[in-house]
Amino acid sequence: MTTQMKIIVISPNTALKEDIRHHLMNGDAQRQVLLFDGGLDSLIAAISQEHPDIVIIEGACHGMSELKVMEQLNLRYPSMAMIILCENASSEFLMGAIRSGVKDVLHLPLVLNELQAAVTRVESRLIQNAVPQKRAKVIAVIASKGGSGATFLTCNLAYALAASHGVKVALLDLNLQFGDAALFLSDTVPSNTLADVASNISRLDASLLASSMVHVLPNLGVLAAPEDAESSIEIKPEHIEALLKLTKNQYDYVMMDIGQTLNATSVKALDHADMIFVVLQESMPFIRDSKRLINALQSLGYGKEKLHLIINRYEKGGDIRIEDVEATLGMKVFKTIPNSYEAVSASVNQGVPMMKIDKHDAVTKALQDVAKTLTDNPQAKKSSWLDSLLHSA
Repeated sequence: MTTQMKIIVISPNTALKEDIRHHLMNGDAQRQVLLFDGGLDSLIAAISQEHPDIVIIEGACHGMSELKVMEQLNLRYPSMAMIILCENASSEFLMGAIRSGVKDVLHLPLVLNELQAAVTRVESRLIQNAVPQKRAKVIAVIASKGGSGATFLTCNLAYALAASHGVKVALLDLNLQFGDAALFLSDTVPSNTLADVASNISRLDASLLASSMVHVLPNLGVLAAPEDAESSIEIKPEHIEALLKLTKNQYDYVMMDIGQTLNATSVKALDHADMIFVVLQESMPFIRDSKRLINALQSLGYGKEKLHLIINRYEKGGDIRIEDVEATLGMKVFKTIPNSYEAVSASVNQGVPMMKIDKHDAVTKALQDVAKTLTDNPQAKKSSWLDSLLHSA
């Protein structure tokens, strides 16, 4: 270990506390172990006073009221880990403890080697989370109107990034009421959804996130939207905040299908976005609703430099030209995705990515072009140009 861990032990049993301290500190100078008398009544004060990395507490194993306190503490101190020492804990309590964010429950009389192993596991996870990670590029896709094809574009762009560029991609379906992104890429029924992650947010880590995803490719995971409206109601902005903080440290690109609803939850997701793709089609209803959406996004503080227009099902020679769209919306069009009805319909109906349906289709090529734009490194290009200039001098 290279990082000092502060551990507090709370118990009315003085001999047990001393045994724990001696065992945990034996040969490990990187651990600071502090002892406190009492039980759950001492917990809040001890945490507020010491701000520990790990809490080991004996005796809080009688009812759900104790678990409620622990859940609140885990939400308030997300970087802290809690281990409970229990005698005759019920299976209901054990399940409740895990759901409350408790990292481990050990039985009394205590086997000190089991405690050592539990503490080591927690330390490894805390150290891993503390290591600075490369921050992902976060891209939010929002529909200007129903039927724009935003979900299709989000899913297939995520696939193009992962399949063609070898980057690690997370696709988060944040269309909480009508999300079905997983079905666009796979016939695998999601075993977990965003609702399950939210209900276990206090114990969210890289392994829980990965196990909750549908893995379309080894480097592409899809976190499905909740299956019903009732589950969607339970997802709060703070859940999205915690999810994105972790996801940005675990992936190279995070694609978010926002749907078309602006609320506290979707705005929290948009706050993390580096780019916001507004998807529309070349028709007056889409252009009108895009205008309203762009105005709403700008009123929320998202500048035009973050907003990017994507025209889906684009056909040259239509009644409305790209120049007309740009003049009406006051923005340049970022990319166009051509109309290829049969191939896109086959992709959607079969749940197979466009690249696998027809790698030569115009839509596939347009998506690959967008993916290439996102993965291009302007700084690298600049360095390359400068190097060639110096070499030719």
